[in-house]
Amino acid sequence: MSEVIRLLPDNIANQIAAGEVIQRPASVVKELIENAVDAGANNIELHIKDAGKTSIQIIDDGKGMSEMDARMSFERHATSKITSAADLFTLTTKGFRGEALASIAAIAHVEMDTIEQGEQIGTKIQIAGSKITSQEPSSRGKGTSISVKNLFFNVPARRNFLKSDNVETKHIIEEFNRIALTHPEVGFIFSHNGNVIHKLDGAGLRKRIVDLFGRNFNDKLVPIEEETDIVKVKGFIGKPEFSRKTRGEQYFFVNNRYFKDSYFNHAVVAGYDNLMPPKHYPSYFIYLEVPSNTLDVNVHPTKTEVKFEDDRSIYSIIRSAVKLALGKYNIAPILDFEHEAQFDLSIEQQNSPIRQPEIRVDSSFNPFKSSSSGSSSGFSGSGSSGSFGSSGGSNSFKSLKPNKEEWEDFYKITEEAQEELKTEEEEEISFEEPLKSSSNKIQLHRNLLLIQVKSGAMLVHINRANERVLYDELMEHFMLSPIAAQQLMFPYEYNLLSTQKLEWENNSSTLKRLGFDWDWKNNTLVLSSVPSMLEVEYVTQCLDGIIEKITHEELDKGELVHELILSLSAAATNHRSKALSEEEMNYLIDRLFQSEQHQYSPSGKRILNTISIEELNNYLS
Repeated sequence: MSEVIRLLPDNIANQIAAGEVIQRPASVVKELIENAVDAGANNIELHIKDAGKTSIQIIDDGKGMSEMDARMSFERHATSKITSAADLFTLTTKGFRGEALASIAAIAHVEMDTIEQGEQIGTKIQIAGSKITSQEPSSRGKGTSISVKNLFFNVPARRNFLKSDNVETKHIIEEFNRIALTHPEVGFIFSHNGNVIHKLDGAGLRKRIVDLFGRNFNDKLVPIEEETDIVKVKGFIGKPEFSRKTRGEQYFFVNNRYFKDSYFNHAVVAGYDNLMPPKHYPSYFIYLEVPSNTLDVNVHPTKTEVKFEDDRSIYSIIRSAVKLALGKYNIAPILDFEHEAQFDLSIEQQNSPIRQPEIRVDSSFNPFKSSSSGSSSGFSGSGSSGSFGSSGGSNSFKSLKPNKEEWEDFYKITEEAQEELKTEEEEEISFEEPLKSSSNKIQLHRNLLLIQVKSGAMLVHINRANERVLYDELMEHFMLSPIAAQQLMFPYEYNLLSTQKLEWENNSSTLKRLGFDWDWKNNTLVLSSVPSMLEVEYVTQCLDGIIEKITHEELDKGELVHELILSLSAAATNHRSKALSEEEMNYLIDRLFQSEQHQYSPSGKRILNTISIEELNNYLS
């Protein structure tokens, strides 16, 4: 019998291992920057081309390596971080598996130029597909430089599964942000295709957050700090009023290592305790410090999942720390204008004792009451003579005869139900028919429209109705041709982060079709034209919404157009309404009811509500 099991060649085994560690260019960036941090670097440079697909280069001023160490670093399971299994439970460094460089070298062209601290001559090594093609002495300054080119050159199937440059760049930026937040004392330079995205000096945590996410973040942060025997908690959380509907800047770190944990994320949200609107998420930058023997980081190849020995206690401590921070800095609950006041109890109801609801039944009612017998019982409680199958006995079903008057009452109730159904149908029809001809429209407090309809009265939110009408018009127009633009008399300047500038440029064709035209002054967006329906005083609000959509959400082209037009229509209509003439009222209502979604605004808020005559009468009863 022939043997079928054989050992895999090293190059194939390395490619398989690389599939776990190196999933995309961002994985390479993560592993190489972490190695530079472990080498004690004070300054690290990251330069990428074509979202890392063409080239990734990391330059640091760390300790460097000797000639032998430089060669050994590309062997599988070769590491300087651990010497025994016990070291796995006292880890203080990032990389320890000894798989990163070997995995990268298996699927790319790699060049390393390094010099050991205190030496005059360094070493330059070139590797392609796990094979060393050259090794020679070099002359360079302090530290190490690693270049990774043509990622997945020998695994074309993996390269084909990479996303667009825009998406891959987002992943690289996210990995960079995680490491930069973990080590604010380290200086970083980050460039893409020759354009500098970040230039960060070593500083404190708060400044590092502001440098990465913008100056406006400085006013959004609340310090959080708690120290117990189980865990030390420190960092910053966002103020409730700055929460968003999308998950944005949410970062957990433990012992200077980034990790993901939905359980602890729930602890943070629970700490806000109804201070945020529903389905909103806060920003947070929370750093945990626990004894290394109570933490297992060797769970996943990418090391973003960790296990805690006492996660339940840590959950409670995080939630308490968030509550304490919000209370200490006098963070007040926000007003919820979406609150349904009709569910509130009045003062009399709040002070009155709670009573159990009672159900009253007329026990004497019997629709099968016999016209010849005064008995109200349908069958006997005992005895064979009272059974359903009995042919005798005065209480059997056969002896009961229906009362004609009772059955007439039964059909009378049915007719009443039909009348109610007919009324409901008329109410549905009344949504359109009376509105077109009725002039009984009153504008209340500038932003509400009260209209008389057959079933009672209809209340329409003017801003939301305008938003729905404008959104539908823009969507229909956008599919055929660019939206009309208005030239600005004076250029409008809007400051962006480097990452936001990159996202704006990635979506430039769509934004130009929306009516925007611009130039750049470093990272400042200088607008020369904006969509024609957008008033200048609401440009900032519109840009805020657009930047949030293109920066924090991964959307396909159709979803992106929807979100951008939603931001535009909301900004163009989200202000105090003017007094409307009767013609303007009629036009708005006519256009609103031409929409298939006239009940709700594009952002999902209710536009109109019908109040029946009975409900109106009850207000005065």
